[in-house]
Amino acid sequence: MATPLIALAETAEPCCALGEGPLGPEDAERLAGQLAALADPMRLRVLSHIAAQGCEAVRACELEELLGLSQPTVSHHLKKLVEAGLLSRSRAGRSVHYGVVPGAFAEIRRVLDLG
Repeated sequence: MATPLIALAETAEPCCALGEGPLGPEDAERLAGQLAALADPMRLRVLSHIAAQGCEAVRACELEELLGLSQPTVSHHLKKLVEAGLLSRSRAGRSVHYGVVPGAFAEIRRVLDLG
């Protein structure tokens, strides 16, 4: 005998729902760019090294040493993360400093919150 739909509804896990509701075209485009930037394993490593410093900015040359990568490779990954709005970039003399943009990650968390 088939289980009545009402009985299934009472015992089933609660449905998930996006915390922010459906995305509009511009928000979806921006979020897709951020997620694409994060989809690269080396960019995740770069980001994790910068985020591990907390609120302190990190110089690009420090990342070269930490990750064992060439300057052009580090610069390429940093550029992609800055363009996606995940990192900030500032110049201090001849050094370039990078830091995490907390608001970008707060937005990603809100959108992906399937509560």
